[in-house]
Amino acid sequence: MALPRASVQLYTLADEFAADMQGSLERLAAIGLRNVEAFDFVRRPEEIRAALDAAGLASPTGHAPLLSDTLWTPDGSIPTPKPEVVLEAAATIGMTTVIDPFVPVERWLTEDGVQDLADRINAAAEVAAGFGLTVGYHNHAQEFIASFDGRTAYERFVELTDERVVLELDLFWALTGGQDPVALTRRLGDRLIAQHVKDGVAPESNPFAPGAPAFGSDSLDQRRAGEGDVPLADALRAATALQYAVIEYDHAPGDVFEDVAASYAFLIEGGFAE
Repeated sequence: MALPRASVQLYTLADEFAADMQGSLERLAAIGLRNVEAFDFVRRPEEIRAALDAAGLASPTGHAPLLSDTLWTPDGSIPTPKPEVVLEAAATIGMTTVIDPFVPVERWLTEDGVQDLADRINAAAEVAAGFGLTVGYHNHAQEFIASFDGRTAYERFVELTDERVVLELDLFWALTGGQDPVALTRRLGDRLIAQHVKDGVAPESNPFAPGAPAFGSDSLDQRRAGEGDVPLADALRAATALQYAVIEYDHAPGDVFEDVAASYAFLIEGGFAE
């Protein structure tokens, strides 16, 4: 199997990207990266495409909502764009895969909720095919709270979705959800095309569980790749069809560009990505 391409989720440097889009991308290119994973791209695809082109970068994958009717913001919930709007923006940027990054916990707690999510992403996959694109899902830890017939809500979702729907496994959040990231990687097989390469010390309990105290990203003990408890190397080796190894920090432990560079070195020097 060819090595996956190294990438970085731009949410990692959200503040820096907002302050200086072009400069941030050029710093990532200087590290050696040739790919990024865009977020918040639907409202400004032409601007992001121009900045990527100028920096010599591509965004083959990106995060955008496909499974929710509204998004929460500090100023109240707002409607999400229609899938056609999301996919057209993705095509403008040159993406091949659009990945839904987050679905609230309550929708993962019942079989009907999981069925609805599967139906929605299956429908989105059909629409995406018309744009020459694929769609996928990225987990946190809430997908592993409920189980049905011995299978977690996440794995039930996988069973219910069309083979065209791809998966991006966040290894840190899978561990936080009580999963063995290596075994889960193996079970997902060839539908797993991307992993979020994220290390750290998992919280003692699932912070998304009903009744759990409120938490923020700044409370997470995340570390540079290879310096935490997540079995990154074994999980990367266990993947059978991985196309992208995507660096991400929800809470970078130090200077974000230095932290990205350290994780990039882990991937390249370890022979896990190119």
